[in-house]
Amino acid sequence: MMDAVKIDTLLEARWVIPVEPAGAVLHDHAIAIDQGMIRAILPRDEARVQFEPRERVVMNRHALIPGLINLHTHAAMSLMRGMADDLPLMEWLTHHIWPAEAKHVDQGFVFDGTRLACAEMLQGGVTCFNDMYLFPEATARAALASGMRASIGMIAIDFPTAYASDPDDYLTKGLALRDDYNPHPLLSFCFAPHAPYTVGDKNLSRVLTYAEQLDVPIHIHLHETEDEINNSLKSYGMRPLERIHKLGLLGPNLIAVHMVHLTEGEIELLAQQGCSAAHCPSSNLKHASGLAPVAALIEAGVNVGLGTDSAASNSRLKMFEEMRLAALLAKGQSGRAEVLPAWQVLQMATLNGARALGLGDRIGSLVPGKAADIAAVDFSSLDLAPCYDPVSHLVYAAGREHVSHVWVNGKMLLRDGELTTLDREELVHRAEFWREQMTTGVIAVHEK
Repeated sequence: MMDAVKIDTLLEARWVIPVEPAGAVLHDHAIAIDQGMIRAILPRDEARVQFEPRERVVMNRHALIPGLINLHTHAAMSLMRGMADDLPLMEWLTHHIWPAEAKHVDQGFVFDGTRLACAEMLQGGVTCFNDMYLFPEATARAALASGMRASIGMIAIDFPTAYASDPDDYLTKGLALRDDYNPHPLLSFCFAPHAPYTVGDKNLSRVLTYAEQLDVPIHIHLHETEDEINNSLKSYGMRPLERIHKLGLLGPNLIAVHMVHLTEGEIELLAQQGCSAAHCPSSNLKHASGLAPVAALIEAGVNVGLGTDSAASNSRLKMFEEMRLAALLAKGQSGRAEVLPAWQVLQMATLNGARALGLGDRIGSLVPGKAADIAAVDFSSLDLAPCYDPVSHLVYAAGREHVSHVWVNGKMLLRDGELTTLDREELVHRAEFWREQMTTGVIAVHEK
């Protein structure tokens, strides 16, 4: 008999839900992890014979799933949660958010706000987030401090902010940041032109040139509101999607966020060009922006992932809530109960997000050779009993409160619901500090 193979960790669970192949549920299986990677997935009894782990975690009432991927965030805006609610998007942005950012957002704000967001996301089973915000270097430092995986947006806007003075400055700083951190096992990068109404043709064309040279995604808000489309028609004589198509941005590297107002022809164009969409149902509802035609996008062949947007526009960074809402809205909108079945929604929140980020070969499913980004969901609570189908429960019944453990790259970041890398009390203290700064109007010298 061969000696057992020494590994770092063996996770044993009632169910392993790998996402690949679609809809698969493995009963009483184990995941062998070594050096941050999934080594094997096999029946529990076989795993105990084949492997000798330094740590064995036995979870007899749990489901192990790929870590959820939040495909659209502005993480630092967690410090603006509840600051200006019950407003349409452009009024919210122009009269509240942008003025507050001009007064208060700096490296310290972004570092503290992103750590707060990371804590919330980790407690909800999120292991990777795709971010778009000012001072992305602080976002990167905060993500690494938490141990999370992140796609960092190299922001592009035409107007000056505290972060950058002009379009050249934004791109120069973003590219320098990527050079500083590339390669890093937990960080990847996107170009993040904010939206067609804040970025002109010249800047969008430059972003495209750099994105093609570096082979990185382009992450942009698109077709979020009817006003956006009407204003584009007045200013450019065409809808935003047609405009960026003429500029050459449509393609497999495009992550188009929101995509609420679309014609049948636009949906077909997105599919033909191999684009991805980031669906943010809660944010769309809260700003009364509309209901994205998710079922039509998926049926056309568009890769659709899920995002929360910011805690300022959503109030929550809870991907379980986005999964449930995405499924229910699609059914109600289409009039077809079979639309977006649970397995497909779970795939949207995991593998589809990974594919959009160009990381589908590394994360998004539980497959040997991929990174050990894993969340454990505890099915022992009364509100999950009985369980006939764990995948259905994950989408329709479970919530962030049921997440017990989280690993990123094989490192445990959440143990029995408690964060291992972030100090909860410190985060609450820093959040209160920023609330006082923003409500008193005092512009202090902030910690960097």
